[in-house]
This record gives sequence, structure tokens and C-alpha cells, in this order.
Amino acid sequence: MNALVTGVLGSAHLALIAVLLPAAATKARDPRRFASDIAGYRLLPTRLTTPAALLLIAAELAASALLTLPATRRTGALLAGLLFAAFLTAMATVSYRGLRTPCGCFGGSDAVGPRTLLRTGLLLALAAAATAGGAAPFTAAQLLYAPLLLAAALLPPLLVRPAPPPPPGPRPGDRFTVADPAQPRPRPTLYALVSPGCGLCSAMLPAFAAASARLDVVLVSAAHPDDVHAYLDDHDIHLPHLTDPHVFDANAIPWPPYAVLTGPGATVLAAGGTSSPEQLALLLDQAPAPH
Repeated sequence: MNALVTGVLGSAHLALIAVLLPAAATKARDPRRFASDIAGYRLLPTRLTTPAALLLIAAELAASALLTLPATRRTGALLAGLLFAAFLTAMATVSYRGLRTPCGCFGGSDAVGPRTLLRTGLLLALAAAATAGGAAPFTAAQLLYAPLLLAAALLPPLLVRPAPPPPPGPRPGDRFTVADPAQPRPRPTLYALVSPGCGLCSAMLPAFAAASARLDVVLVSAAHPDDVHAYLDDHDIHLPHLTDPHVFDANAIPWPPYAVLTGPGATVLAAGGTSSPEQLALLLDQAPAPH
């Protein structure tokens, strides 16, 4: 029995690597999206979401590297355990506050809920097993035990009903609700939702400004008007803007940066997150051609 337990614990680091390395690689391919997922947790100031995303990706890669060497395996397992504990705590706060947001776990769209909580808890237990296994020498049996441990961590959550998806935001044909005294606007209008201090929003301001050569662009924020004025002045952006503290809840929009393209009568033509110029370009492609 002791040999079996030792073999199982000694193989846990292989299962952890199989989780952490693909997860980090997926996030590294699109760190902006991962930063947007972190913003959805509403735990950090938006200006810190991009640094936090890069730090977490680096930590997952570091844990994977440390787990490969017997001399540093326990350190890697402890780092992995800290990561999973932090993820689990953040998800628990989201569930407690009744928020609906993507978990950002593996680059997918799973919303935070019972399934993601169970999966993260099992991965935390896997990290604890790897810590207990320490620098166990390699044996051929580990190649059998590691897939079984991986299955034990990832398969049971699939039996749990997933959480409802995050708010979809306005859909084509809906009416966009915003405190705009100029509505209805005669031309297609892009409402760009931003927030002072949001790193992704700041990066997108030049793209929103460039879009104003093609159609009307109005910046919208839920922040205090004085904060918005100072924010735009700091970035030398001169676009029409308005503040509406209810714009996100009224339109089921999760977080900025987000854009809503409207036509006559404030009818939504297209809408979606715009955390990159490429996403904005795809959305603008749905604007009617000028007459």
C-alpha cells in the first residue's frame, strides 16, 4: 500500500504540468482576452488587469518549469497550489456576489459557477498531492498514475451543470439604452464604452478616435463626469462623450472596453467586446455603407 501511495503522489507533478502548461500557453496567445476575463471578476482596478494577467501567465509557466526538476518540484507544487487557491478564492467571491463572468481558466467561455469551483478545488488537491510527493524518483508506473490523477481532477466537474453564461450584451435589433440627449442620431453611431484607469480602454482610445473618420463615435462611461474629462484630456482624445451610471446594467454589458454600433432609432446593428483593434474592425464591418 505504501508503495502505491508513494507512486501516486510521485506522479502528481506530471498531471499538474499537463494542466498548467496548456493553460498558460492558451492565455499567452491572447493575454488581452485573459485580462478581460480578470476584469470581469471586479476584484482589481481595471488598470491592473493586464499586469495581473501577465503575472499569472508567468507564474503558471514558472510552476510548470519548476515541477519538471526533482530538486525544485516541491517549490513548483507549492506555487501551483497558491495559484489554485487564489483562483478558488476569486471564484468564490464572484459566486457570493452573484456575478456572471467567464472564469478565464483554460481560454474557454465557462462561466464561474459550481463546475469551475469543483474543478479548481480538485486541482488544488492535486497540487497538495504533488507537494507531498516531493522529489520522488521517476518510475514507469508514474506514466500510468498521472493520467488517472488528471482524469480524477477534470472529469467529475463535467457531471456538474455549468453556470449560466455571462450577460450577452445587446443583440442586433435591440434598442440601445443610454442617456444620450442627441438620440436618435441620423447616422450610424458607435458607442464606445470605456472606463478611466482601464488599461485596455486606454489602449483602444486611438482606434475609437480613428473610427470617427468613418462614422459618429460617442464615448460612454459610467464614471463621474469630472473623472472622464480628466481621463480623456490625459490621453489627448477629443470625441463626443457622455456619462451614464446605468449603461452597463441597462444593456446587460459585462465590462469595458465594449462597443455598440447603432442605426436609426438607436437600433443595435452590432455589439461586442473591443479589447483589440481587430475586434473593433470586425464590428465596424457591419456598419452600413455611407450613401
